[in-house]
Amino acid sequence: MRQYLAHAKRIVVKIGSSSLTNEAHTVDTFRLDEIVDALTARMGRGTDVIVVSSGAVAAGMGPLGLKQRPTDLATKQAAAAVGQVELAHEWGKSFARYNRTVAQVLLTAGDTGVRDRARNAQRTIDRLRQMGTVPIINENDTVATSEFHFGDNDRLSALVAHLVWADALVLLSDVDGLYDRNPQEPGARFIPEVRGDEDLRGVSAGDGGAVGTGGMASKISAARLAARGGVPVLMTSAASISRALDTADVGTVFYPKDNRLSAWKFWALYAADIAGKLRIDAGAAQAVRSGGTSLLAVGITEVLGDFEAGQIVDIVDEDDEVVGRGEVGYSAADLQGMKGKKTSELAEEQRRAVVHTDYLSYFAARH
Repeated sequence: MRQYLAHAKRIVVKIGSSSLTNEAHTVDTFRLDEIVDALTARMGRGTDVIVVSSGAVAAGMGPLGLKQRPTDLATKQAAAAVGQVELAHEWGKSFARYNRTVAQVLLTAGDTGVRDRARNAQRTIDRLRQMGTVPIINENDTVATSEFHFGDNDRLSALVAHLVWADALVLLSDVDGLYDRNPQEPGARFIPEVRGDEDLRGVSAGDGGAVGTGGMASKISAARLAARGGVPVLMTSAASISRALDTADVGTVFYPKDNRLSAWKFWALYAADIAGKLRIDAGAAQAVRSGGTSLLAVGITEVLGDFEAGQIVDIVDEDDEVVGRGEVGYSAADLQGMKGKKTSELAEEQRRAVVHTDYLSYFAARH
């Protein structure tokens, strides 16, 4: 797996706030240059590199005279507005040493949650790569709200890895890999690889630091998210970026699931805006979890929400556990009169599947 990571043809590299800013809460140009040196070396070997950059709020704190990370939304967004300019300028200046052009791509959760907007973002990033430009992606903190917020750029990087159909994701922070507890504690055990959830038993992960919103918990969550969709992940420190992008013999490797989800199915499961909910009986839940079958009206016991045909809905079992998500073929109003009925009991125009198997993503087990 490490050999695969070392030779992956398209990678997403996520860099945390603490690796890009200094104690004065401005961009650390020396460290940024080191990062760009390593990224450029990897690109020189023929690899497409997409960067997910944190640090907007942190980089804006210094110019605004803020001594600690703001907690209210308006000040965070003001700091992000200033910091985005600082970051974009420094990224551009550093890559200019290699005659490379950079582009800033700002996304919100709403951009990935709506399929047309996600496709537009994908096309833009692909075109930038074709033109030899390095995409620098960040969350658009200046407009994101709590309802449309990734929460941290770790999750954003996992979603971007699938959006651009990357071969690998590299998560860089100030920690050299995954430990079963805070690595500063005596006896902390390093975990070199994670092949499944059983390797994470007993792991205690903390929150973000003084300038970031992530932390080890969010990195584990993002790594699992990417791996579930079939993308391997290397988690290590930004200080080890050269080895991470060269031999990949550092940090912790998260092994992917064998069968990679299609871009649509991953989007439906982990990125799409959810418009409503269908509760189904035990038999239908077992069928959905097994895969390869459509959801019919007879298995539906309750219709929740006000949605239209073509939107994405949660499919939940009798215990309210989400077993799948899919594109519904009927509006909520139509389904109220269809639920629980056999196909033979429905009008001719209502005999199609409620959620066709081609547009249904499922969780194979409880999550």
